[in-house]
Amino acid sequence: MDRIVKPLVMALTALGLVVAFGYLLYLGWSMIRASDHLALRGLGVGIILLTAVGAWATWAIVRNGVELQKISAAAAAEGIEVDLTGMEQRPSGRLRHDAADGLFDRISAEYRAAPDDWRTNYRLARAYDHAGDRTRAREAMKVAIGLRDAELASGESRR
Repeated sequence: MDRIVKPLVMALTALGLVVAFGYLLYLGWSMIRASDHLALRGLGVGIILLTAVGAWATWAIVRNGVELQKISAAAAAEGIEVDLTGMEQRPSGRLRHDAADGLFDRISAEYRAAPDDWRTNYRLARAYDHAGDRTRAREAMKVAIGLRDAELASGESRR
């Protein structure tokens, strides 16, 4: 069922966004073209600019999600996902502070041994995420994606 529902929902959402962005562009252009008032023309330009920014932001989020899916699938295929079994967790499922600190210390030592490997950067990003530092997790994941792309472009693989 998920194999049908998820793509259908994604396609309908994409179609809805395209229609909404198209309508906003039409509305902005209509305000510029049909009005004699400078304020309405300015509002039309603003609508067009905000629509362009919204479309760019949507594209960036979707592109980032696709890249994260690819690198997560590659990590799972290589068996390098961070193992949380036996670690103390809160009722919400998040790691307790001491457990997250221990995990981070262990994985950051792996990272220091091989900082130019996408695998250690990926694991470091996951450790930052489990420690609650989302900003550093995003930065480390960007580095991991870049290093993996470079490895794929050069045709080499460690495993």
